[in-house]
Amino acid sequence: VQLVESGGGLVQAGGSLRLSCAASGRFDNSVAMAWFRQATGTEREFVATISANGGRTSYVDSVKGRFTISRVKNENTVYLQMNNLKPEDTAVYYCAAVSSYYRYSIYTNRGAYEYWGQGTLVTVSS
Repeated sequence: VQLVESGGGLVQAGGSLRLSCAASGRFDNSVAMAWFRQATGTEREFVATISANGGRTSYVDSVKGRFTISRVKNENTVYLQMNNLKPEDTAVYYCAAVSSYYRYSIYTNRGAYEYWGQGTLVTVSS
């Protein structure tokens, strides 16, 4: 299994970016996916997750109303639309995936995820 992220970069505060993540390989079941981020000197934190069927999502409070996670139907490709970016959003963003028996399950715990991408850097300047 391989996860490949893209879409990071440098943006001014108030701007927008869209991250993409494509998962390839064989999964035992349907796949729930998520985005995490890690700023320098901090722990990797949960940002957003989406169920395998796309019907359920969850966000960390700090991004609610600004970020939107979505996925391509019947594909293991997930997006993170980030609007009104703030300097505190600066971090390396990681895509994660886990095989999920139930297509509506979501997971916010980092330890639940089996597969991780290499990360993409998002820098927001003030």
